Amino acid sequence: MNIEWNITKKRGNFRPILQYRITLTEFEKQLGMPAVRIESSIPKPPDRGLTYCWPNHNERAAWVPSEYYLLMTPPHTKQETHESIKLPWRESNEYPEVGLSFAHLREAFEQVLARSAKSTPMEEQGSLAASAAAKSEIAPAAAAQRILQVVRR
Repeated sequence: MNIEWNITKKRGNFRPILQYRITLTEFEKQLGMPAVRIESSIPKPPDRGLTYCWPNHNERAAWVPSEYYLLMTPPHTKQETHESIKLPWRESNEYPEVGLSFAHLREAFEQVLARSAKSTPMEEQGSLAASAAAKSEIAPAAAAQRILQVVRR
């Protein structure tokens, strides 16, 4: 699995935007990997529909995060995920929780990957024929039927 991300912010009161892409490798796709989901430590800003945050409002006022974004890998049927989320405005422009959250997602994914890889391929075929006991039971009736078919011709 490959995770790529970038954070961009315009000058001023605009919130930063985190854009990320998660791509499964062909091997992971062939394992039928399920989507793995974690709650990140990336806080959802209040009024996150807004692209800006004015001074003394929302996260720029007294604010304690109460909601966090969910991060999810793509399932094997999709192979790639593109997402874009708004981050809370910060004067420092530092978002260490982004890298940490993606590292936690990778760890959770790799645990599922290890379990999936341990499930080895297999193929089984079989067949059964009538047992000797069954053949000895039906032999007289089968022989009689053949004789009657020959006589009828």
